[in-house]
Amino acid sequence: MTTTNLTLQTPSEAGLTWAVTRNENARTDADREAILADPGFGNHFTDHMVDICWSEKGGWHRPRVSPYGPIPLDPAAAVLHYAQEIFEGLKAYRHADGSIWSFRPYENAARMQRSARRMALPELPVSYFIDSLKQLIAVDGSWVPSAAETSLYLRPYMFAKEAFLGVRPAKKVAYYVIASPAAAYFPGGVEPVNIWLSTTYARAGKGGTGAAKTGGNYASSLLPQAEAYEKGCQQVAFLDPAGNLEELGGMNIVLVRRDGTLLTPESDSILEGITRDSILQLAADRGHVVERRPIALAEWREGAASGDIVGAFACGTAAVVVPIGRLLAEDFEILHHGDEASELALSLREELTGIQYGRVEDRHGWMTRLDA
Repeated sequence: MTTTNLTLQTPSEAGLTWAVTRNENARTDADREAILADPGFGNHFTDHMVDICWSEKGGWHRPRVSPYGPIPLDPAAAVLHYAQEIFEGLKAYRHADGSIWSFRPYENAARMQRSARRMALPELPVSYFIDSLKQLIAVDGSWVPSAAETSLYLRPYMFAKEAFLGVRPAKKVAYYVIASPAAAYFPGGVEPVNIWLSTTYARAGKGGTGAAKTGGNYASSLLPQAEAYEKGCQQVAFLDPAGNLEELGGMNIVLVRRDGTLLTPESDSILEGITRDSILQLAADRGHVVERRPIALAEWREGAASGDIVGAFACGTAAVVVPIGRLLAEDFEILHHGDEASELALSLREELTGIQYGRVEDRHGWMTRLDA
């Protein structure tokens, strides 16, 4: 039987008093180091998790750090029937001096609030969000790897826990944070990816949940993503009903014009990418013009044919930035061999990861220390 040691911490900076239950069956140092030597992505999880409860009457309460393990859930829990759920994704990075930092977590907290609003869930205060990350790192900081390009992926999420079958917002909700060590996304170097253009399926619709980070959006992308794999592509791109570019299955997209202008789709059904916004800010710092607007697929095709659009890249939390070498559709393809666009994408990636790992000056104040 697992034994635990319960301690009560003093109130945190956010004003919460955390109950911490240590996992007495935590992995040994040797076992943990073996996992960190080859973690993959999402294959292993740390020894603890965070949770905070919410109820209509009690608000946010009972913040806890507990041993990682199964979550008791009633078969009638609303999330299982009506998909009232949201999540976030960000990383913890170990710097050369051993300290642990996260990249723009306040933006993740704000985006989670926007997602909650759209999905009729309670909005977790930003201070609670940041505190939850720090509390998990306080007990599982040794899980943050130190090898090049590695990190600890943090997954905060919230779901409707109330047991009922009526169609209405749940009156009981649970917020959790779990963590998983992540290897370098491109261990052999960053290579251009091929993208499959889905014209049969849509990721989201106007007025829908496309701008929220909710599981249903990703579930709807799985079938076309499988289709992309069958076509020899690593990602799938979606269009809106008017034929405008939206985003990839799990990443945002940016086009590069010959004059150095960067184009990225803008729509109320696209998830606001924190990595994309950061990359575009770094590009603007270098003097690049950035245009956020609806972009018709025809504009990409015609621009690639004329040489006005010389390349494209995708960006997101996991891969950061990756050049797009080919867009494949049923009856056409766009090939990009532009070294200039790829060099720009990789240069921006190097600068951003340099900031994240503490090698490059953080001019915008994006980094937040989690272990202090």
